[in-house]
Amino acid sequence: MGRRGDTPKNMDRWLGDGGMPIITAVGGAFTDYGVDGEDLGWAVGTFVPTDLACNPHGITQAGIHSLLLDACMNFAINAALPGKARTRGTLEMKTECMRPALKGDPYTMRGEVVRLAKQVAYGEATVRAADGALVSRATGTFLLHRPEPDPPSPPAG
Repeated sequence: MGRRGDTPKNMDRWLGDGGMPIITAVGGAFTDYGVDGEDLGWAVGTFVPTDLACNPHGITQAGIHSLLLDACMNFAINAALPGKARTRGTLEMKTECMRPALKGDPYTMRGEVVRLAKQVAYGEATVRAADGALVSRATGTFLLHRPEPDPPSPPAG
């Protein structure tokens, strides 16, 4: 799981709600993350839609899909970034809903980094039903914050 010799980023404290209580309120939870062999991050989680996530007919609103897919892509990107680098904000995002996500049914989420550039990252994420059917997907472009490295210390002596 290493990156170019770096120690993998420990984001265990963000498992669960990803640092945003609204994720739990709508039925989402992040369960794992990592970096693949190409130094690109991924994140996975579960989604069991709550009353708050759904319309009166028990169908998850499209905005909830966007919320979860955005968070999933952000989590994956942050998993791939070294040190104190992180996502700063979502620049652009497209969400597509193919099937209804029904209140109380179990779903899985997966976010992946498509490409990391110097100032921008590209991600994609999906929500799938228990049988693997694609329920919703999103692609997004994210602004990155990469702190300047500390200048080298002058030689002693």
